Amino acid sequence: MLHEGDTFRRYGVSMPGQPMTPAFEPLAAPAASLTDQAVAAIRQAVHDGTLQPGRLYSAYQIASYLGVSRSPVREALMRLKEAGLVAFERNRGFRIVLPGPQEIAELFQLRLLLEVPAARRAALQASAGLAVELGAELTQMRTAARGHDETVFMRHDQRLHHLILAAAGNSRIAGLVDNLRDVTRLLGASTVGRSRDLDAIANEHVPILDTIAAGDVNAAGEAMAHHVSHTGHLLVAQAVAEASGPVSADELWESTVPV
Repeated sequence: MLHEGDTFRRYGVSMPGQPMTPAFEPLAAPAASLTDQAVAAIRQAVHDGTLQPGRLYSAYQIASYLGVSRSPVREALMRLKEAGLVAFERNRGFRIVLPGPQEIAELFQLRLLLEVPAARRAALQASAGLAVELGAELTQMRTAARGHDETVFMRHDQRLHHLILAAAGNSRIAGLVDNLRDVTRLLGASTVGRSRDLDAIANEHVPILDTIAAGDVNAAGEAMAHHVSHTGHLLVAQAVAEASGPVSADELWESTVPV
């Protein structure tokens, strides 16, 4: 069975028409689970650079080497398309897509629309168990920050956000936000070492956890909105600076993500 940690680096995925001779482990699970596993495998392959932005890939080839029908692979690709990670070319295949400054702003607009209400709902339904789980993730983030381990830090950061989204009671939203975060990660889109450090990012989560634990619905939403907006605005500013476009980061952010 393919798990989250298994990646395409072992699989030698190639462009359509080129031979592949990997040793895939066939997936074996109910259809819904196969789709989840295919999503995880594709995302991880993008993370480690095996699937590269701009190159053309075949869903048929991936399905073949995963040992499944094309249905779960197509469903996985459709989910990733919804997050802007994949673009299809008719009768040819799909490409991994890298967003520009406008797309990054739109991604964070979506995150705000999804994560702010989720934080409010998590506060409304706050439990001692959730507070403990969130606190444990923050502790792991701080440990990773002390070790300057951005990869481990971001894994626990994502897990913390996922717990809040899951506590809101909608697993589909949690999956969508995971995909949105994956898209920005594709860019190497990180503020670490550029506009803030890991400790600063960890500290932004403290008000979110405190207000959720206190059951303060409005304050939890405001804390989440501040954190996500701050992250998004910084990433848009970095992308605009790299693109050297005529529009300022503030103008782009305010026109895309109105207050």
